[in-house]
Amino acid sequence: MKELPQTIFDVYALALPRGHGFGEQPPIGAWQSDDGHAFGVITRHVKSSTFGILVMGRRVDHVWSKIEEMTDLATEEEARLQLERGLSSGIPAVPMPANTARRPALYDLGKRQPSDVFSLLTNRSHHIAAWMLNQLYLSLPAPDKNWAGDCQTRNFHTRLWEAQLLASFREQGLLVTQPKTSPDFRIENRLGGVGWVEAVTANPKVPYDHVNAKQSSQPESQEELFFGAAAVRYAKTLGNKIQKKYHELDHVAGDPFMIAIADFHAPASMVWSREALMGYLYGTGAHVRNINGKQTAVPMAATHLLGASAFPAGLFTNADSSELSAVLFSNACSVAKLNRVGASAGADTQGLRYTRIGNFFDRTPGALKGIPFCLDVTSEEYRYLWPLGYEPWTAELEVFHNPHARNTVRKDLLPEATHWFEKDGEIVSESYYETSVLWSQTLIQNIEDPMPTLDDLVLGGAQKK
Repeated sequence: MKELPQTIFDVYALALPRGHGFGEQPPIGAWQSDDGHAFGVITRHVKSSTFGILVMGRRVDHVWSKIEEMTDLATEEEARLQLERGLSSGIPAVPMPANTARRPALYDLGKRQPSDVFSLLTNRSHHIAAWMLNQLYLSLPAPDKNWAGDCQTRNFHTRLWEAQLLASFREQGLLVTQPKTSPDFRIENRLGGVGWVEAVTANPKVPYDHVNAKQSSQPESQEELFFGAAAVRYAKTLGNKIQKKYHELDHVAGDPFMIAIADFHAPASMVWSREALMGYLYGTGAHVRNINGKQTAVPMAATHLLGASAFPAGLFTNADSSELSAVLFSNACSVAKLNRVGASAGADTQGLRYTRIGNFFDRTPGALKGIPFCLDVTSEEYRYLWPLGYEPWTAELEVFHNPHARNTVRKDLLPEATHWFEKDGEIVSESYYETSVLWSQTLIQNIEDPMPTLDDLVLGGAQKK
């Protein structure tokens, strides 16, 4: 057997029921078989100091499956001997469990015509993203039987969102299962109770080419930004899910129910539409005014969204939607995210540079603008922004809590997300990561090309978050 790099182990571990959460028996080292078809860890109990091993092997359909688990081993040497035996090369693939269908290969199109965005994964510039998406797909506990076909064709972004949610949940050590057809996930934290999550994407009225479409522009009016067309699209999308009454299902009743939404209603709209989600959920926004010679953020409220539909604003301002405990959101549901996580973790970039350009959240009291940045995602400066030494899956995950929820979501259920909640009559936030990205785009170049600068904030060839 040979050592398994920590960053690769972190990806493979997303296939474990609790992902990176090993509780009182954390790993002290990881190894893989010489042929790469199995991996394993040696663990050590924090209280008893006894050792254990966990060995995972590829099933015949390449899904990771537990081969062996042992605990209460007296010494590390004994654990290593047991692990070496379990990771011998040439061990046959794990057979399919009874009454379990083989998981279709994500690369096998059959007779399907792939979407342009799925075809993008075959490009050299996206080889990291392709590998990462396949690993996440193989890590899903029980994906829908149409998952692979949907991902290859018309529902790529919906499936991408589910894959990123799985990674974000298990990176935080949550027990993630898919015991029922709906909602999509049941999540459980040893410290923070349980919850159910239904994933959805806000889509356009008329489909557009996600690869070549010209990026949309942020509305110039703050009122339009918070309460305009993007907010209406969120309202319709969330409303359709709320009407399905998932909270009344026997297996959900009494537990927190959340909807996780990612925005694709216009090209690159997720870069600027977060404010619209907050405007719809809380019925509040802000604009900047010059008061006594100082630029100041002034709150503005709305009872209805703009447009002929006149949707009510403030989904979370009363108890009418108390069955919805929270809304999860990320402004980084993208192929670019898959590339960045892998590249920042040390994946072979094959002579390419991945540069992230955008704005950090400025935590200075009274700050009205973000802090511009332009960083190579493989640089130490970028990697050291994150405690793991590479970009985490959970970095952009936000939880918008419903103050009137019948079943509230404990913040320690999702400990590494940014939480928005009501405190003393105001909506405030708490972040796990010191670094928060307001918006960004990712540019892919040959390594010989000059690095972009902060003047290149709008780039036609950039991958938007």
